[in-house]
Amino acid sequence: MTVHVTLPPAARPGLLASVADLAEMEVALGAGADIIDLKNPAEGALGALADTKLRAAVARWRAAGCPTGLSATVGDQPLEAATILAAARRTADTGVPLVKIGFPLPAKGAGAALAPVLDALRPLARETRLIAVLFADQHPDLATLPLFAEAGFHGVMLDTADKAAGGLLAHLQVERLIGFVGEAKAAGMLTGLAGSLKLEDIAPLAALQPHYLGFRGALCVTGRTSGLDPARLGRVREELKGRVTA
Repeated sequence: MTVHVTLPPAARPGLLASVADLAEMEVALGAGADIIDLKNPAEGALGALADTKLRAAVARWRAAGCPTGLSATVGDQPLEAATILAAARRTADTGVPLVKIGFPLPAKGAGAALAPVLDALRPLARETRLIAVLFADQHPDLATLPLFAEAGFHGVMLDTADKAAGGLLAHLQVERLIGFVGEAKAAGMLTGLAGSLKLEDIAPLAALQPHYLGFRGALCVTGRTSGLDPARLGRVREELKGRVTA
């Protein structure tokens, strides 16, 4: 089944809402999230849901007529080719069309460390849409972006690994985020910004015009491991709708 992700208007980032189960997925569907992102927040920044839960979510999404994008994280994995490939293929085999893979890159020699992993992922990138996730609090080398594009990745996101160490803007200045969004778009990739984002982060980040802004904690009752709050989700959605720039 080929699934096409509908991009939001170029000047307005879409809403990526991370959900932990089918009940939260229903809330996100009802709120009109642009991408529903399946993950287990209790297992870390990119904690993975069990295969059975992923398959159930895919079935529900298809039954709803695939009204949104659908992504899933593969778990927090070490930068090791066979391990990452196995986790990515397991997730892709559940039918999720967008597979998010975290890359904990070293401060130096990121390109050399990436090479064997990207080589291993190339065949899978021809079969499904892979999304690379880099971590702002690990000082990512943004010069690696063309390597992901060359390997066939569909998109790239910035997130944070340590959710207790502050949000995205605490780790990367706006100038670097502008460079990230511009370079990723120039390489033809989908772009996203996430990392403990709050309501007040929407205005400065939407001005950079990434394709998506990703949220979890800001949508929840009392933190990212609690349940999704429809009212909070609605406020984030409305704030994003109002951020249409020239």
